[in-house]
Amino acid sequence: MDKQRVLRAAGAVGAALVVAAGVANAALSQTDGSEARARIDIVVPADPGGGWDLVAREAQNAMRVNGIVANTQVVNLPGAGGTIGLAQTVRREGSATTLMTTGTVMIGGIIVNDSAQTLEDVVPIARVADDYEVFVVRDDSPLRDMDDLVDAWRTDPGSVAVGGGSLGGTDHLLAGLAAKDQGVDPAEVNYIPFAGGAQALTSLLSGSIDVGVSGYNEFSDQVEAGELRVLGVSAHERVEGLKEHPTLPEQGVDAVLPNWRGFMAPPGITEAERAELTAIVEEMVASPEWRDTLERNRWDDTFQTGPEFEAFLQEEIARITDVTEDLDLS
Repeated sequence: MDKQRVLRAAGAVGAALVVAAGVANAALSQTDGSEARARIDIVVPADPGGGWDLVAREAQNAMRVNGIVANTQVVNLPGAGGTIGLAQTVRREGSATTLMTTGTVMIGGIIVNDSAQTLEDVVPIARVADDYEVFVVRDDSPLRDMDDLVDAWRTDPGSVAVGGGSLGGTDHLLAGLAAKDQGVDPAEVNYIPFAGGAQALTSLLSGSIDVGVSGYNEFSDQVEAGELRVLGVSAHERVEGLKEHPTLPEQGVDAVLPNWRGFMAPPGITEAERAELTAIVEEMVASPEWRDTLERNRWDDTFQTGPEFEAFLQEEIARITDVTEDLDLS
C-alpha cells in the first residue's frame, strides 16, 4: 500500500514536471521568435498579380525551397492604397508569425486615404529590393524623349494625358516629381489614375492617354515588341537589364523614385521575435532563388535592416509627404 502511494506521488511529481517544462517551453517560444520558423503568414495589402504580391510569392518560394520556414501562406487584403492590409496587420498585434509587404505606394496611400494607421504603427523588418518606374509612349508618338514631354508640359500641362496607378501612388508621385523639377506645377499635370498597370497599358495602346507611367515590367512585352518606347527610367544610373534605356537624370530631369519593396511586422512583438523575423528575411534574400528573382524582374538589390532601414523610412515618408502636398493630395 505504501509502495503504491509512493508510486502515485512520484507519478504526480513527474507529470507536474512535464507540465512545467511545457509551460516554460511555451513561454520561451513567445519570446525567442522560434514560432516563425514553423509558420509565417505574408500579408499582401493588394490584389494578386501586383508588385507586392509578386514579392510575397517569390519570398514564399525561396523560404520553402531552402527550408527557411516550414509553412508560409500568402494572404491578400487589398484596398485603399494598401491601408486596409496595414490596418489588419496592426490588429495582429503581438503576432510573431506575420510579415506584411509594403513599399513606396503605401506611404502615399496612407496620406491620400487619411489612414488612422501609419507605418509608425508596425515594426520595420527589411527593405529587400527597388523596382524603378518608366515613362513610356506609343512608338508613333511625337514625344521622342523627356525634353519633348517637358516642352509639352510647359506649353500646356493639361494637353498631355499621363496615365498610371492610383492617386498618390508611385506613378502619380513620379509624374509630380518630374514636373516640379522642370518648373511645372505638379497639380496641373493631367494625370489619369487607373486601378493598375494593365488598365493603363490598355488605355495607352488605344490612344486614350498619351504617356504611361509604371514599373517597367508592366510594359516590357510591348516595349520589346516595338509597340511602346521608353522615354526615361526613374533611376540615378542605368539599370541592369534596362541599359538601353536612358534615365531621367541623364536627360536633365532630377526625379529619382525607386518603388522600394520591403517587409514589416505587427506591433507588440519582442526584440527576440523581431530579430528572428529579420534573420529569416536575411536568409531568404541570400538564397539562389531570390537572386534569380532580382535578375528576372530587373530589381535592384537594396537590402537594409535595423537602423539603416528605419532611417530610410523616415526620409521616404518626409519626401513623399512633400510631393503629395505639391499634388494637392494631402
